[in-house]
Amino acid sequence: MNTRAPTAETVEVALPTVAFTLDQQTMHAFEGETILKAAERHGVMIPRLCHQDGLRPDGNCRACVVEIAGERTLAPSCCRSVTAGMAVQASSVRAVKSQKMVLEMLLSDMPDAGYKWIETDESLQHGELSDWASRMGVTVRPELKALRREQPRADLSHPAMAVNLDACIQCNRCVRACRESQVNDVIGFALRGSHSQIVFDLNDPMEGSSCVACGECVQACPTGALTPKTQIGSQIVDKKVDSVCPFCGVGCLLTYNVKDNAIVSVNGRDGPANHSRLCVKGRFGFDYAHSPQRLTVPLIRKAGVAKDPQALKHLNRHTADWTEVFREATWDEAMALSTGALKNLRDTQGKKSLAGFGSAKGSNEEAYLFQKLIRTGFGSNNVDHCTRLCHASSVAALLEGVGSAAVSNQVHDVANAGLIFIIGSNPTGNHPVAATWMKNAAKKGAKIVLADPRVTDIGRHAWRTLQFKADTDVAMLNALIYTVIDEGLTDMAFIEERASNYEALRANVQGYSPEAMAPICGVPAATLREVAREFSRAKGAMIFWGMGISQHVHGTDNARCLIALCAVTGQIGKPGSGLHPLRGQNNVQGASDAGLIPMMFPNYQRVNNPAAHAWFEEFWGMKLDDQPGYTVVEIMHKILAPESDPHRIRGMYISGENPAMSDPDLNHARHALASLEHLVVQDIFMTETAWLADVVLPATAWPEKTGSVTNTDRMVQLGQQAIEPPGDARADLWIIQQMAVGMGLVWQYEGEHHGVAAVYEEMRRAMHSAIAGITWERLQRESSVTYPCLSADDPGAPTVFIDRFDTQDGRVQLVPADIIPANERPDADYPFVLITGRQLEHWHTGSMTRRASVLDAIEPMATASLCGADLLKLGVQGGEVITVQSRRGEVAIHVRRDDGTPPGAVFIPFAYYEAAANLMTNAALDPFGKIPEFKYCAVAIRRGGAVAKVEGYERTAAKR
Repeated sequence: MNTRAPTAETVEVALPTVAFTLDQQTMHAFEGETILKAAERHGVMIPRLCHQDGLRPDGNCRACVVEIAGERTLAPSCCRSVTAGMAVQASSVRAVKSQKMVLEMLLSDMPDAGYKWIETDESLQHGELSDWASRMGVTVRPELKALRREQPRADLSHPAMAVNLDACIQCNRCVRACRESQVNDVIGFALRGSHSQIVFDLNDPMEGSSCVACGECVQACPTGALTPKTQIGSQIVDKKVDSVCPFCGVGCLLTYNVKDNAIVSVNGRDGPANHSRLCVKGRFGFDYAHSPQRLTVPLIRKAGVAKDPQALKHLNRHTADWTEVFREATWDEAMALSTGALKNLRDTQGKKSLAGFGSAKGSNEEAYLFQKLIRTGFGSNNVDHCTRLCHASSVAALLEGVGSAAVSNQVHDVANAGLIFIIGSNPTGNHPVAATWMKNAAKKGAKIVLADPRVTDIGRHAWRTLQFKADTDVAMLNALIYTVIDEGLTDMAFIEERASNYEALRANVQGYSPEAMAPICGVPAATLREVAREFSRAKGAMIFWGMGISQHVHGTDNARCLIALCAVTGQIGKPGSGLHPLRGQNNVQGASDAGLIPMMFPNYQRVNNPAAHAWFEEFWGMKLDDQPGYTVVEIMHKILAPESDPHRIRGMYISGENPAMSDPDLNHARHALASLEHLVVQDIFMTETAWLADVVLPATAWPEKTGSVTNTDRMVQLGQQAIEPPGDARADLWIIQQMAVGMGLVWQYEGEHHGVAAVYEEMRRAMHSAIAGITWERLQRESSVTYPCLSADDPGAPTVFIDRFDTQDGRVQLVPADIIPANERPDADYPFVLITGRQLEHWHTGSMTRRASVLDAIEPMATASLCGADLLKLGVQGGEVITVQSRRGEVAIHVRRDDGTPPGAVFIPFAYYEAAANLMTNAALDPFGKIPEFKYCAVAIRRGGAVAKVEGYERTAAKR
């Protein structure tokens, strides 16, 4: 099957070169290459301060000047391209004298105390400036020191970063990093001449500015004028360890700076997904691993202490004392009780009586072993993880339509797109580094279309905004497809050669003209037609979507429409085009690939497919269940099934998931968890779910383990252990293997880090059609490899579906979709619509990010967002308290004005346990993906209410 696009690695390209001389030596430069980069490739290092790889060359510091034959003035080598026959001198007397003069003058203005030592050398206290001065033998004359400028005061207002402009050399790197790389437009220059300085917005304190704390300026700063607060003082670190960001699915590579077994700071690494960029979570959200609330010893529920799900409503994570409920235990005792009780239930109540929830926050190896344990040790396919709560409907539609649940094109392929269609996603908040590639593309001419009931920050960069009414996705998307067909914009050659069921699709959309749908979806017909035309005609059109598409009872139909839109326009299987569901958690793609879902073995092989079933029975050497297991929400229902139900679930093993916060209708979910006869929870904190457990097993955080993860771009990436776990916490991989032994399995995984390489190699065999060419050794060597990758010399396929789809006949299957209303509609008693989601600083259920000091300091309080018009109708001011109530529960919460939220809707992030949005959400399921309808339920809003008090959160909600 040829699903691949040629890459730079697979096509030999003879780049044109030009000859020139550097310091009397003949060299060759690539056409368009700068003198600085050409010299560097040949081992000649020219001083530079304003230059940084990845930023636009600026040439303002003049530390890199060289002498060019025939030219009167010295030229900055960082922004001067080589031409044929050019004669350059970088080490002439004149050039070196100028280079040294620049370094000396800049160094003379530096404060006596430095802020940024390089590596472990305390003598290089002014970072790159001191480093180059040392290399060039530059010392500062006292008379220059005497003329040192007046030193500005430090700005220490921001929770994460210190601003020390006394060390600023005005190299402009922070400005370019903020404006051109991240496209946040916060940092600029103000004033003129000797008074010029770097400013945030209108010379605001950093904390009071619109800074989103991505820290790109900190990474760019060469002197420490901008520095992480954690690195004020001694910068000496014990080691630097390469890993992967543990938060969203973008999969940014990073480096942990470790001192005394603690992470003190994080640097972005030049990985294929991020090219050194990070966001606030990746750069400053690391100290959750060092939280004093970490679990450090196994815990067993005390005899006679009942499980009270209602108590969770009043639980304070920061002050709750687990010693009233649990007692400490040895690992032997905890494992014996865990496996003994589960094994007894399996043997007396049947294999269907047990279930397991794995984690998308762990490694591929953990996910693979966990699902193998449930299938072989517990004896059924009752295993699931958080993909059921985020992209299950997307997966169902993609498997049906294109035969693969993964993305067709990678995020940075937006550089080749003419139009970027973002629907049901807030990339600047949920996938910030991915959003930077979109914003970069927009600055170069690509047109962004934002389709969402909420107008989020990416809307500032949009060409057109389709603010459709919540729950009308199918109506709007069918109107776009109608326009494409009606106006003759279809790619008929593509349809005839590569699509099935086109006539049924065409017939179905006949009733969905933009004129008919405009009153339903709230978007003008002319705008719908305009967007459809541009999508069809663009050189490449990429669709990105998030949980705003998937978390509906019609989520699968939403995704089917997106697939159809791409297919009828031929916008798939080529650069800058295709389908990309943005993955929410760091390893939700990898966990799904590894089989952590109830209806699929690893690599999406259906458990009820006789051939796949027989293969895995032979591979694992035992009899397997041949029927799909229950999904997350179905498991909760099965826990509360009648005693007579032979499939009633009585015992569970939950690793790294927190369904007592993440499931819909939390009162029901918490009641179910509390009703289990035996619950084992493996985690790093006392989550809400852990409070309902019989046994709690202390596990390891991501920086404490070695393993692979797979990002939203289909990149398998390696993370290395950076620090040791606290107390007697144990590696997740070890715990899963001990659980297997207790369940009667004989597993042998030898090697470092509890046999992680051996587990990976077994998983690779189970997923041979996707990752056969990605050996553990290759992963250690390259850090990141894209799949499908089928041989050792295969570079991987960043773009798939070039010639055929992964369906049985190789054609995309078009599936018509009609309007299916939400399960619950607003009415007189509940007139508002509740929309839930994530926010920039916090992630998932907040168990990690709300224990990260910087993240919690920036966004410490739960807030509900309403537009100004609705606040006026309710008689409420920003910062006041409202109570939001659905038919299932209610929360009291501070209100924040957000005019991007449409009238009649309220947005609440679900990371705050003291205002748990999922107390109110609806557990109604999409019939195909079995995903709950998180994104839509009816609520009432009233002024006032008693907000839960959380220790340490004194700041007001009206701050932002």
